[in-house]
Amino acid sequence: MSLLTRPGRIGLVLAAALIAVDQATKAWAINLPELVPHDVVWPLRWTRIWNEGVSFGLLQASHDLARWALFAFSVIVGALLANWARTQTRLFPAAALGLIVAGAWGNAIDRAIHGAVIDFVDVSQLGFFPYIFNVADAAITIGVILLIWDSFKPQTPAPTASRPPPPDGED
Repeated sequence: MSLLTRPGRIGLVLAAALIAVDQATKAWAINLPELVPHDVVWPLRWTRIWNEGVSFGLLQASHDLARWALFAFSVIVGALLANWARTQTRLFPAAALGLIVAGAWGNAIDRAIHGAVIDFVDVSQLGFFPYIFNVADAAITIGVILLIWDSFKPQTPAPTASRPPPPDGED
């Protein structure tokens, strides 16, 4: 198998592009005042917070050791998933893995630079989703959902270059 399949390349390019978008949006959002909602269009608001936990503020980790442990975990998991993505023979799972890699590494960059992750996308006005998140969090969530969805799809085996069966009587 190739070191980098075509779907794998596409998945990794998607990851790189999303990391760039994630970091660009966070560079913009860092200038927003903390905890001050800015209405965009219902139900969307920009509300900047510092997230010391994992996605959507779960498992808060305010100690420096926890910060670097989450950083290391994100980098390692991202590397393992990038390795898996590069060998994919189908575009759908390669893209899903690229989304997760982008999210893991995008948030890891924040932890390394700022000590916490910048979250700013706020849709709490919907009434059932109270979390503030960022592009990286959304990429992880969408990527995981797509991988789970793909796992339920019937898999067709890849075509093989086998020769046709011999005619009757020629074994």
